[in-house]
Amino acid sequence: MKITILGTGGVGRSFAEKLTSLDHQVMMGTRNVQDTLHKNTTDSYGNPPFSEWHKANESVPIEPFAKAVQFGKIIINALQGAKVLPVFESCNSDDLNGKIIIDISNPLDFSKGFPPSLIDGLNNTNSLGEELQKLLPGSKVVKTLNTMYNGIMINPNMINNGNHTNYICGNDTNAKETVVSILKDFGWKKENILDLGDITNARGTESTLLIWTRIYGATNNGAFNMNIVK
Repeated sequence: MKITILGTGGVGRSFAEKLTSLDHQVMMGTRNVQDTLHKNTTDSYGNPPFSEWHKANESVPIEPFAKAVQFGKIIINALQGAKVLPVFESCNSDDLNGKIIIDISNPLDFSKGFPPSLIDGLNNTNSLGEELQKLLPGSKVVKTLNTMYNGIMINPNMINNGNHTNYICGNDTNAKETVVSILKDFGWKKENILDLGDITNARGTESTLLIWTRIYGATNNGAFNMNIVK
């Protein structure tokens, strides 16, 4: 399957490697291709320069956002929360009509340092997932995997033999079923994927980051997740 990943940071790279290993055709999208390919410094998370990563993953093409979204049948939004809406606004919505957008981002505001808050207007009675669906009514936005560290997203067996909870929500049932099939390829067990309902439930999963970041700050370890115990 042709899959586009928007974002070239650590999360986007992890997804590119995993999806390529599963024999999907992957393209990455960025704002300026030459600037991204010539980055030679580590990012704020300590990830190596993109130029180094791309040398080891040359089979993954990189294109400007507007061209990259034309490629994929599925689009994975791995952008920083504040950049999501401007990036999608810069693309032709016709190129996104009918496509599934897997939204794994969160509207985190680091303007006052760590731990972050949620961006004003994208909290409580609204969410980034909802705003993305409003912006792209012809697309099928599915929110998932946004409540954990990216290593666990693509490898749930990293902790507790994979027995922990991943949430999913979105307005289109068939789109969610397609995304669940990809999650299962990542190693997620169906019984550990909790369908919360329509995209308004992104308000809840995005809010989870308020406690997630505090647990991370207290433990200095992102390799954890939450589980629903009945």
